[in-house]
Order: sequence, then structure tokens, then C-alpha cells
Amino acid sequence: MSDEETPRPLLRVVRGEPDDVELAALTSVIAAAASRGGGDANGTSKRRSLWGEPAAQLRTPIQPGPGAWRASSLPR
Repeated sequence: MSDEETPRPLLRVVRGEPDDVELAALTSVIAAAASRGGGDANGTSKRRSLWGEPAAQLRTPIQPGPGAWRASSLPR
């Protein structure tokens, strides 16, 4: 391979001498941040739907009072 065909490295250590474990941790953090997606080209992120949120399936405490039985089954 010539110098023109050599791919650029994704990460470059500028200072220090990290071991393999530290490089693996850094790589996993950067990969996780990149897979999450930081938004679109305008810098705004898309709002995530709460339809499948596991916490939405947990029941909230019923507040006593007039109409509490009716409100107990309504979504919040």
C-alpha cells in the first residue's frame, strides 16, 4: 500500500501512553456516542416517542377524592 492508499486512523493518541484496556474503553465510549446520533444537520435532535417507554406501563398511585375512580384508568 502506498501512502495515498493508507486509511487515516479513527483515533490518535496525542499525549501519554494508554494501554489496551484504556484504548478499548475510549473506543467503546466514542462508538456509543456515535451510535446514539447527535441530531440532524441543523443541530436539532429528533424527539423520541414515549409510546414504548417501560415506565408508562407502571401504575401511578391513585389520589383519593371526587372522581378518583374515573381518573384511575386515564393516562397521565
